[in-house]
Amino acid sequence: MPLVEFKLQFPESELQSNADEWGQDSTETDAFQAGEAIRNGDRSIESLQKILRWKSPRSVHYLNDSEEQKVIRCNALDLATKAKSDNEVKDALSALVKLDGVALPVASAILTVINPEQYTIIDFRALEALGHPRQDEDFYIAYLKFCRNLADAMKPQENLPAPTKLRALDRALWLWSKKKGSND
Repeated sequence: MPLVEFKLQFPESELQSNADEWGQDSTETDAFQAGEAIRNGDRSIESLQKILRWKSPRSVHYLNDSEEQKVIRCNALDLATKAKSDNEVKDALSALVKLDGVALPVASAILTVINPEQYTIIDFRALEALGHPRQDEDFYIAYLKFCRNLADAMKPQENLPAPTKLRALDRALWLWSKKKGSND
């Protein structure tokens, strides 16, 4: 894979203040509760629907509970809960995008709600804040490594769901892009 370069598009000193502007959102709370349920063995379509309602509400109607999708969902969520190495993360992402209504940004959101200490979301706002639009599984691994390093300076937001450094960073990147007004 070619070297992927990320460049924060605003001063690093603004990361925490951007994250701290984030407000409480009930769909985010529901999504992280669903992630905890998945982490504890729940493989239901209802848990995935909660995550999609938060990350991509327009995609919820694509989810279905066919027998084929149940098998794909259980396998994908099993892989997602166990993924540790880069190859396992790529396998989990590949399995998750086989679910109806799930593309890479939603797959990364599923990983994030299952294990917010280890993963963060890749979407157009965060990528814009890092000066890059491309998205695929290898790109996500590079993005994740970069974000884990950048998040070291962040403080978890104890008053919000998934109070982790990576979630604080994701909120900061997303809010910077939103305030900039790009691709509303």
